[in-house]
Amino acid sequence: MSETQRHNPQPSRAVEDYVKQIYKLTQAGRRATTKSLAQRMKLGQGTVSGMMKQLAQRGLVVHQPYYGATLTNAGHELAMRMIRRHRLLELFLVKTLNLGWDQVDDDAERLEHAVSDELVDHIDAMLGHPNVDPHGAPIPDRRGKMKEQDYRALSDMTVGQSGRIMRVSDREQQFLGFLRENGLNLNAEVSVVAVGPFGSMTVKVGRRQTHLPREATERIWLIPV
Repeated sequence: MSETQRHNPQPSRAVEDYVKQIYKLTQAGRRATTKSLAQRMKLGQGTVSGMMKQLAQRGLVVHQPYYGATLTNAGHELAMRMIRRHRLLELFLVKTLNLGWDQVDDDAERLEHAVSDELVDHIDAMLGHPNVDPHGAPIPDRRGKMKEQDYRALSDMTVGQSGRIMRVSDREQQFLGFLRENGLNLNAEVSVVAVGPFGSMTVKVGRRQTHLPREATERIWLIPV
Protein backbone atom coordinates (compact mmCIF):
# COMPACT_ATOMS: atom_id res chain seq x y z
CA MET A 1 0.00 0.00 0.00
CA SER A 2 1.38 3.41 -0.99
CA GLU A 3 1.76 6.39 1.37
CA THR A 4 -1.10 8.12 -0.45
CA GLN A 5 -3.40 5.13 -0.01
CA ARG A 6 -2.65 4.95 3.74
CA HIS A 7 -3.74 8.56 4.26
CA ASN A 8 -6.72 8.57 1.88
CA PRO A 9 -9.76 6.35 2.47
CA GLN A 10 -11.46 4.50 -0.36
CA PRO A 11 -12.91 7.20 -2.63
CA SER A 12 -16.66 7.64 -2.73
CA ARG A 13 -18.71 7.24 -5.89
CA ALA A 14 -18.95 11.04 -6.13
CA VAL A 15 -15.17 11.42 -5.98
CA GLU A 16 -14.73 8.77 -8.66
CA ASP A 17 -17.29 10.48 -10.90
CA TYR A 18 -15.71 13.91 -10.52
CA VAL A 19 -12.16 12.89 -11.40
CA LYS A 20 -13.46 10.99 -14.43
CA GLN A 21 -15.39 13.99 -15.70
CA ILE A 22 -12.48 16.37 -15.06
CA TYR A 23 -10.29 14.08 -17.16
CA LYS A 24 -12.83 13.94 -19.98
CA LEU A 25 -13.26 17.71 -20.06
CA THR A 26 -9.53 18.39 -20.20
CA GLN A 27 -9.03 15.69 -22.85
CA ALA A 28 -11.65 17.45 -24.97
CA GLY A 29 -9.63 20.65 -24.73
CA ARG A 30 -12.00 22.31 -22.27
CA ARG A 31 -11.27 23.75 -18.85
CA ALA A 32 -12.74 21.85 -15.92
CA THR A 33 -14.33 24.90 -14.32
CA THR A 34 -17.07 24.81 -11.71
CA LYS A 35 -19.55 25.89 -14.38
CA SER A 36 -18.51 23.32 -17.01
CA LEU A 37 -18.54 20.50 -14.46
CA ALA A 38 -21.95 21.57 -13.14
CA GLN A 39 -23.36 21.54 -16.67
CA ARG A 40 -21.79 18.20 -17.53
CA MET A 41 -22.86 16.50 -14.30
CA LYS A 42 -26.24 18.29 -14.02
CA LEU A 43 -25.45 19.65 -10.56
CA GLY A 44 -25.55 23.04 -8.89
CA GLN A 45 -22.39 25.15 -9.00
CA GLY A 46 -22.38 25.37 -5.22
CA THR A 47 -22.30 21.57 -4.96
CA VAL A 48 -19.45 21.36 -7.45
CA SER A 49 -17.49 24.12 -5.70
CA GLY A 50 -17.69 22.24 -2.40
CA MET A 51 -16.51 19.02 -4.00
CA MET A 52 -13.57 20.80 -5.64
CA LYS A 53 -12.34 21.76 -2.20
CA GLN A 54 -12.64 18.14 -1.04
CA LEU A 55 -10.78 16.85 -4.08
CA ALA A 56 -8.01 19.36 -3.50
CA GLN A 57 -7.75 18.35 0.16
CA ARG A 58 -7.42 14.71 -0.92
CA GLY A 59 -4.59 15.61 -3.27
CA LEU A 60 -6.55 14.61 -6.38
CA VAL A 61 -6.77 18.02 -8.08
CA VAL A 62 -5.16 21.42 -8.14
CA HIS A 63 -7.99 23.94 -8.28
CA GLN A 64 -7.50 27.53 -9.39
CA PRO A 65 -10.52 29.87 -9.10
CA TYR A 66 -11.78 31.11 -12.50
CA TYR A 67 -9.42 28.73 -14.29
CA GLY A 68 -10.57 25.31 -13.17
CA ALA A 69 -9.25 22.02 -11.88
CA THR A 70 -6.38 19.91 -13.15
CA LEU A 71 -5.73 16.38 -11.97
CA THR A 72 -2.69 15.54 -9.91
CA ASN A 73 -0.85 12.28 -10.54
CA ALA A 74 -3.07 10.61 -7.95
CA GLY A 75 -6.18 12.09 -9.56
CA HIS A 76 -5.11 10.96 -13.02
CA GLU A 77 -4.44 7.46 -11.70
CA LEU A 78 -7.94 7.25 -10.21
CA ALA A 79 -9.52 8.62 -13.40
CA MET A 80 -7.74 5.98 -15.50
CA ARG A 81 -8.89 3.28 -13.11
CA MET A 82 -12.53 4.34 -13.47
CA ILE A 83 -12.35 4.76 -17.24
CA ARG A 84 -10.78 1.32 -17.57
CA ARG A 85 -13.60 -0.19 -15.50
CA HIS A 86 -16.34 1.63 -17.40
CA ARG A 87 -15.11 0.82 -20.88
CA LEU A 88 -14.37 -2.83 -20.14
CA LEU A 89 -17.80 -3.24 -18.55
CA GLU A 90 -19.47 -1.69 -21.59
CA LEU A 91 -17.65 -4.09 -23.88
CA PHE A 92 -18.49 -7.03 -21.60
CA LEU A 93 -22.21 -6.18 -21.75
CA VAL A 94 -22.10 -5.88 -25.54
CA LYS A 95 -20.09 -9.05 -26.12
CA THR A 96 -21.73 -11.35 -23.58
CA LEU A 97 -25.32 -10.08 -23.44
CA ASN A 98 -25.57 -8.80 -27.01
CA LEU A 99 -26.74 -5.38 -25.86
CA GLY A 100 -26.53 -2.47 -28.29
CA TRP A 101 -23.83 0.18 -27.89
CA ASP A 102 -26.60 2.62 -26.96
CA GLN A 103 -27.83 0.41 -24.09
CA VAL A 104 -24.77 -0.10 -21.90
CA ASP A 105 -23.65 3.26 -20.49
CA ASP A 106 -26.04 3.51 -17.54
CA ASP A 107 -25.42 -0.04 -16.33
CA ALA A 108 -21.66 0.30 -16.75
CA GLU A 109 -21.84 3.56 -14.79
CA ARG A 110 -23.47 1.77 -11.87
CA LEU A 111 -21.28 -1.33 -12.03
CA GLU A 112 -17.96 0.51 -12.26
CA HIS A 113 -18.29 1.62 -8.64
CA ALA A 114 -19.07 -1.87 -7.35
CA VAL A 115 -16.68 -4.26 -9.07
CA SER A 116 -13.22 -5.04 -7.77
CA ASP A 117 -10.02 -4.46 -9.70
CA GLU A 118 -9.50 -8.23 -9.68
CA LEU A 119 -12.85 -8.84 -11.38
CA VAL A 120 -12.08 -6.14 -13.94
CA ASP A 121 -8.77 -7.88 -14.70
CA HIS A 122 -10.63 -11.17 -15.23
CA ILE A 123 -13.07 -9.46 -17.60
CA ASP A 124 -10.14 -7.93 -19.46
CA ALA A 125 -8.51 -11.36 -19.86
CA MET A 126 -11.76 -13.03 -20.90
CA LEU A 127 -12.27 -10.41 -23.62
CA GLY A 128 -8.72 -10.91 -24.89
CA HIS A 129 -7.23 -7.67 -23.53
CA PRO A 130 -9.12 -5.35 -25.94
CA ASN A 131 -7.74 -1.95 -26.90
CA VAL A 132 -11.07 -0.16 -27.43
CA ASP A 133 -14.61 -0.18 -26.05
CA PRO A 134 -17.81 -0.60 -28.13
CA HIS A 135 -17.64 3.05 -29.21
CA GLY A 136 -13.99 2.91 -30.25
CA ALA A 137 -12.66 4.74 -27.18
CA PRO A 138 -9.29 3.44 -25.93
CA ILE A 139 -9.22 1.23 -22.83
CA PRO A 140 -6.43 1.93 -20.32
CA ASP A 141 -4.30 -1.04 -19.33
CA ARG A 142 -3.63 -2.00 -15.72
CA ARG A 143 -0.94 0.69 -15.51
CA GLY A 144 -3.31 3.37 -16.76
CA LYS A 145 -1.66 3.59 -20.18
CA MET A 146 -3.70 4.00 -23.37
CA LYS A 147 -2.76 3.71 -27.01
CA GLU A 148 -2.83 7.05 -28.80
CA GLN A 149 -5.52 7.49 -31.45
CA ASP A 150 -4.97 9.61 -34.54
CA TYR A 151 -8.33 9.70 -36.27
CA ARG A 152 -9.94 12.32 -38.48
CA ALA A 153 -13.32 13.87 -37.71
CA LEU A 154 -15.95 13.29 -40.37
CA SER A 155 -16.57 17.04 -40.31
CA ASP A 156 -13.07 17.60 -41.75
CA MET A 157 -13.70 15.47 -44.83
CA THR A 158 -14.79 16.76 -48.23
CA VAL A 159 -17.06 15.51 -51.02
CA GLY A 160 -15.79 12.28 -52.56
CA GLN A 161 -13.63 11.30 -49.60
CA SER A 162 -14.22 8.07 -47.71
CA GLY A 163 -13.25 6.72 -44.34
CA ARG A 164 -13.80 3.83 -41.95
CA ILE A 165 -15.50 4.69 -38.66
CA MET A 166 -13.15 4.03 -35.76
CA ARG A 167 -14.75 5.96 -32.89
CA VAL A 168 -17.97 7.79 -32.05
CA SER A 169 -19.03 9.98 -29.16
CA ASP A 170 -20.85 8.04 -26.47
CA ARG A 171 -22.26 11.06 -24.63
CA GLU A 172 -25.89 10.57 -25.71
CA GLN A 173 -27.91 7.37 -25.98
CA GLN A 174 -30.19 8.93 -28.62
CA PHE A 175 -27.22 9.81 -30.83
CA LEU A 176 -25.86 6.25 -30.63
CA GLY A 177 -29.28 4.84 -31.47
CA PHE A 178 -29.50 7.11 -34.52
CA LEU A 179 -26.09 5.95 -35.73
CA ARG A 180 -27.00 2.29 -35.25
CA GLU A 181 -30.29 2.66 -37.12
CA ASN A 182 -28.49 4.25 -40.07
CA GLY A 183 -25.66 1.72 -40.28
CA LEU A 184 -23.04 4.14 -38.95
CA ASN A 185 -21.32 1.50 -36.82
CA LEU A 186 -17.66 0.92 -36.04
CA ASN A 187 -15.70 -0.23 -39.10
CA ALA A 188 -18.45 0.92 -41.47
CA GLU A 189 -17.10 2.63 -44.59
CA VAL A 190 -18.57 6.11 -45.09
CA SER A 191 -18.39 8.28 -48.21
CA VAL A 192 -19.15 12.01 -48.27
CA VAL A 193 -21.79 12.66 -50.93
CA ALA A 194 -22.52 16.34 -50.28
CA VAL A 195 -21.70 19.15 -47.87
CA GLY A 196 -24.58 21.49 -47.09
CA PRO A 197 -25.12 24.75 -45.23
CA PHE A 198 -23.53 25.20 -41.80
CA GLY A 199 -21.37 22.09 -42.26
CA SER A 200 -24.16 19.54 -42.60
CA MET A 201 -23.37 16.47 -44.71
CA THR A 202 -25.00 13.77 -46.75
CA VAL A 203 -23.04 10.55 -46.36
CA LYS A 204 -23.37 7.11 -47.88
CA VAL A 205 -22.93 3.76 -46.13
CA GLY A 206 -23.48 0.89 -48.51
CA ARG A 207 -26.56 1.88 -50.53
CA ARG A 208 -28.04 4.08 -47.80
CA GLN A 209 -27.65 7.84 -47.72
CA THR A 210 -28.03 9.75 -44.46
CA HIS A 211 -28.13 13.48 -43.74
CA LEU A 212 -26.07 14.56 -40.71
CA PRO A 213 -25.93 17.98 -39.02
CA ARG A 214 -22.47 19.34 -38.25
CA GLU A 215 -22.79 18.53 -34.55
CA ALA A 216 -23.07 14.86 -35.55
CA THR A 217 -20.17 14.90 -38.05
CA GLU A 218 -17.93 16.38 -35.34
CA ARG A 219 -18.62 13.34 -33.13
CA ILE A 220 -17.64 10.63 -35.62
CA TRP A 221 -13.96 9.84 -36.21
CA LEU A 222 -12.47 7.84 -39.07
CA ILE A 223 -9.36 6.67 -40.84
CA PRO A 224 -9.27 7.54 -44.56
CA VAL A 225 -9.70 4.66 -47.03
